Amino acid sequence: MPDDSIERQDCPPMRPAVSRRALLASLAAGAGTGVGVALAIGANDAAAPPLVQSAETPSVERFYGTHQPGIATASQRFAVFAAFDLETGDDAGGAPAGARVAVNFQHLMKRWSDVAAALMAGTPAGPLPVNRAGAPADSGIADGLAPSRLTVTFGLGPELFDRIGRNDLRPKRLRELPAFSTDRLQPAWSGGQLFVQICGDDPQTISHAFRSLRGRAPGLARLRWSQQGFLGRFGAATARNLFGQKDGTANPRPGTAAFDDAVWAHGDEPAWFAGGTYLVFCKIRMNLPKWDTSTAREQELAIGRRRDTGAPLSGGHEFSPLDFSSTGPDGRPLIAPDSHLALVRDVPMLRRSYNYDYAFQVAADPADGHHADRPGHSHDDPLHDHAGAGHDGYDTGMLFCAYLRDPADFVRAQQKMAAADRLNAFVEHTGSAVFAIPPGVQPGRPLAAALFPRR
Repeated sequence: MPDDSIERQDCPPMRPAVSRRALLASLAAGAGTGVGVALAIGANDAAAPPLVQSAETPSVERFYGTHQPGIATASQRFAVFAAFDLETGDDAGGAPAGARVAVNFQHLMKRWSDVAAALMAGTPAGPLPVNRAGAPADSGIADGLAPSRLTVTFGLGPELFDRIGRNDLRPKRLRELPAFSTDRLQPAWSGGQLFVQICGDDPQTISHAFRSLRGRAPGLARLRWSQQGFLGRFGAATARNLFGQKDGTANPRPGTAAFDDAVWAHGDEPAWFAGGTYLVFCKIRMNLPKWDTSTAREQELAIGRRRDTGAPLSGGHEFSPLDFSSTGPDGRPLIAPDSHLALVRDVPMLRRSYNYDYAFQVAADPADGHHADRPGHSHDDPLHDHAGAGHDGYDTGMLFCAYLRDPADFVRAQQKMAAADRLNAFVEHTGSAVFAIPPGVQPGRPLAAALFPRR
């Protein structure tokens, strides 16, 4: 294989956009900035305190098991998310394209399963399959570092099953998300046939894991997009997002019936998918300049909770039951019907989101038709994010991850939020994808091996 095969996969491939996303991208220039999103503020009427890492939490997480790691695992501090598309491969022996893609998928799952198991256990992943003679077997960037609760989680996109010729085993609820009226999706940050989530408490071990996985993809799959996220060190407290709000208050606690009912696949799914789940992934851009210049009252009314304690505006503490009948002196409900909390409260899911902050992404060459004297445009306006004006502006927000047994629950909530959520004035979807997350891996059996039974 040519040496530049490793370099090429650093750039997302040119490809036809998914029809939904292509349509929305073409409409984005004329669309408004509001969008309905599930921001994981917390919804259920009664919730347990969040599962967090304690001082006694071990450094090594298990890769093998009934379920994949990185789902019920207590949230780590850093994460990388990436999507890949399968390559067709060379026309060796005259095999049809579909058969070559299926073989590539099986080879990649074997490589990735072995690498994930090794790295999570703190052992070497072995040499890259395309190393030059004399090249080191590993980058060495994680030498001497503990795994730091590293987890690697894999997913399969809606397009994958047709490509590998196993549409008969496609999970029943895996389908592309519909268009939402307030989306502003970028095709470069959306979709994907394969998904990788890498989480851990040390960003260097995460970087090492990503390079180790990506380095085994050339010739089999190409990188489509990647995103990086972080969480603060909050100890036993619920983490906060970049709005300063507590995020994940209503999550079901792993090991409970509520968790199992919200997350793991229904019994009517294909037998191979037992123990699996679904992931809805969204890149949500937050308009922090606008948020930061809003009043505290406006912010809390948009969310439905107090910023300082996370308590619902109906009273109590962070985990108090929600009271939508309680009214204030003006006779209005204390929790507004169009608040984010009111609209997402009945959605059963595990929210496992991360913050991102890419700061100001300014084009190196300003000669792009961007003029400060353009009507309606002023560099003195602190709320103007410059989107669509020749550079990306201030790109910060949330990498929203919802693990749930039926993505249709997310769709129903998203449709309600697109129509009425007060938070729409401060956020927009810029990336979107949905994946089936297969069940866990057993020793000697790569991920999703059941899609190609032994004969």
